[in-house]
Amino acid sequence: DAFSVSMANGLHDPRMSRGTMCRIAGTFALFQAVMPMTGWVCVHTVVEYFSAFERFIPWIALVLLCYIGGKMLIEGIRNRAGEDAEEEAAKGLSLGGLLMQGVATSIDALSVGFTIAEYDLSMALVSSLIIAVVTFCICMGGLILGKKAGTRLSGKASILGGVILIAIGLKILIEHLLGA
Repeated sequence: DAFSVSMANGLHDPRMSRGTMCRIAGTFALFQAVMPMTGWVCVHTVVEYFSAFERFIPWIALVLLCYIGGKMLIEGIRNRAGEDAEEEAAKGLSLGGLLMQGVATSIDALSVGFTIAEYDLSMALVSSLIIAVVTFCICMGGLILGKKAGTRLSGKASILGGVILIAIGLKILIEHLLGA
């Protein structure tokens, strides 16, 4: 999910700087590391309170990704209707938007905390660190791929990015409903 959202971000802004790419990939990596640790802490402290919340995780991811994807779709359609695409891309991804993407793509990682619940704290931290490093690398690849495709697609890139985000939200929900 984080790879696909990174690719969508690259599509949206093909002129993205390396610093911005690192900020996006770093945010996703941070959330992917924090969520399993949050799940681990929940298992060791407030598991009965958290279990009631768990069933809403896919719905939260769907709402967040559809909101962000819908905004990208609307921006892409407006840009095709005559607004300046370069000006829109220059605005970049807001901090709030990036944080919403981070939560939406990693919220299902809370359940990973349940699978590492038998680990002691140091092993859980090492596992989360490995998840963060792998996520960072994968997201950088997605951003690079999205930037290259975004340059070729020009005005249609925001529309495609929005569709990708909405599709990821639906995928998360469908997997949950089917019990995958």
